[in-house]
Amino acid sequence: MLSVLRVHLPSDIPIVGCKLTPYVLLRRPDKTVTTDDVPESAPLDGYFLRFKWYRIQSDKKVAVCSIHLAEQATLQCLGCVKAKIPVAKSYHCSPKCFSDAWQHHRVLHDRAASAGNENGNEEEEIFGRFNSTGSGVISASLTGSASSTSLTNGSTPLYPAAVTQRSGGETWFEVGRTKTYTPTIDDIGHVLKFECVVTDAETKQPVGHPNTILTSRVIPAPSPSPRRLIPVGEADMMAQLDSDGRISSSGTFTVLSYNILSDSYASSELFSYCPSWALAWPYRRQNLLREIVGYRADIVCLQEVQSDHFDDFFAPELDKHGYQALYKRKTNEVYGGNIHIIDGCATFFRRDRFSHVKKYEVEFNKAAQSLTEVAVQTTQKKAALNRLVKDNVALIVVLEAKFSNQGADNHGKRQLLCVANTHVNVQQELKDVKIWQVHTLLKGLEKIAASADIPMLVCGDFNSAPGSAPHSLLAMGKVDPLHPDLVVDPLAILRPHSKLTHQLPLVSAYSAFLRRVGLGLEQQRRRMDPTTNEPLFTNCTRDFTGTLDYIFYTADSLTVESLLELLDEDSLRKDTALPSPEWSSDHIALLAEFRCVPRPRR
Repeated sequence: MLSVLRVHLPSDIPIVGCKLTPYVLLRRPDKTVTTDDVPESAPLDGYFLRFKWYRIQSDKKVAVCSIHLAEQATLQCLGCVKAKIPVAKSYHCSPKCFSDAWQHHRVLHDRAASAGNENGNEEEEIFGRFNSTGSGVISASLTGSASSTSLTNGSTPLYPAAVTQRSGGETWFEVGRTKTYTPTIDDIGHVLKFECVVTDAETKQPVGHPNTILTSRVIPAPSPSPRRLIPVGEADMMAQLDSDGRISSSGTFTVLSYNILSDSYASSELFSYCPSWALAWPYRRQNLLREIVGYRADIVCLQEVQSDHFDDFFAPELDKHGYQALYKRKTNEVYGGNIHIIDGCATFFRRDRFSHVKKYEVEFNKAAQSLTEVAVQTTQKKAALNRLVKDNVALIVVLEAKFSNQGADNHGKRQLLCVANTHVNVQQELKDVKIWQVHTLLKGLEKIAASADIPMLVCGDFNSAPGSAPHSLLAMGKVDPLHPDLVVDPLAILRPHSKLTHQLPLVSAYSAFLRRVGLGLEQQRRRMDPTTNEPLFTNCTRDFTGTLDYIFYTADSLTVESLLELLDEDSLRKDTALPSPEWSSDHIALLAEFRCVPRPRR
């Protein structure tokens, strides 16, 4: 007979909006073991699995700390209550928690229209009232409602809510009848119970005891402050990315570049400072999707997108938001693991703004094989391939705009755009490989430029700091022959150094923060390095803080209108490390708004 061997949840803490999918191990009647579902519509030897989810509500008032989301709150900031700030942001688990977070928390008060304390003791206003036992005064506003009349979670039809009374001041509310369940705001602060039981297909009665598992308390999804789009062109007003209206005017378009941190690299050993629930892929994918969709970019260039995650999640989910998807998986000459979880570069574009014209796939491994055939001595070919073959790729897409620049010179003319998306080799000791990969990509783009009068964007994670040889090649069009990076060249593939050039007029988009003057730019300048004209960091972990990601554009055909504001280390909370519950990658997203401009007459 069908039996359940084991039930467990892959994530230790449930989060609002993140689907919970229990792992259920079954033994079939033939004694084989499987994790496949046995639904009522397809019973096995007359039996199927029935699932139920319950929310356990206690008479005890429960609230969750706004900083440490897995902790129960013990005090409330009464200043938030008076200022009508969302109540969930007012809770803290300890006085130290609130004190440590005060520099960030006070911003909520400053922004509130009714901020300011008119009466009462100052200490009481800041830290809340405590009784003699040390427990804070907690609002009950986060306690879930017991008045729900129907269930809609999952894909099953609506049906009446079932309530089972339990002793000890607890009530169980049935909230779902499918294997998966997505916690809602009503579940915040409450424990969920999952139940599965083998059921007779004919009588519909359970056979044996149900298998159950309890979750930790449901926590709200962290909500980082929205990043604003800062004008650096002719515009003179800031735009909120979370507004209902479109940011771009008809003649401009936005481009996002973001290394989203592949799940295969997001290990607890590497990112031990990030809570395990915030590092789990079921949480990170929802948080990343929410962030990416929130930017509302016309073109999205993502790096470190696992092959299976592209197929199963990003492509279908972004399709719902009007994006067409293109993907290039890394090659696997070096990688020996599961090919389905190897990562690559994904480029998405809005179907209502662009149409797909052409796609080029750059495999640096193939370029390495061609190079070694003609430029490396026979005795060195094996060593050369071992050094150069690293599986990195680039995805180049040619798009046609469906909007007009509204200029007389462009009337009736097709507006094409070439977008390159790449992820350069990470190993810092292989400086020659990094330079060679970037140079190979740029030479390919030069060929496209020679065949068509087309603006170009070069986006990605170049794993190269500002001032490095790859960055110099991109930004300056050449590399100083005395650059220290050129010393590392055991295969002599960078010689003569005079060949390390290109003719594309590339400029880093974020350098506009230092090149332009205007409202709101002073704060951004403090987050820039004036010696390199690049952000102080785009990658921020416990072990490294620096800039690795860039958006370059051809300055003779595009102009920067606005840029997504940069984060500072204080914005990442006191530990200044990514990923975190708020930001689900170790990189930050870069976004620029561009306008096509007529090329100068030659």
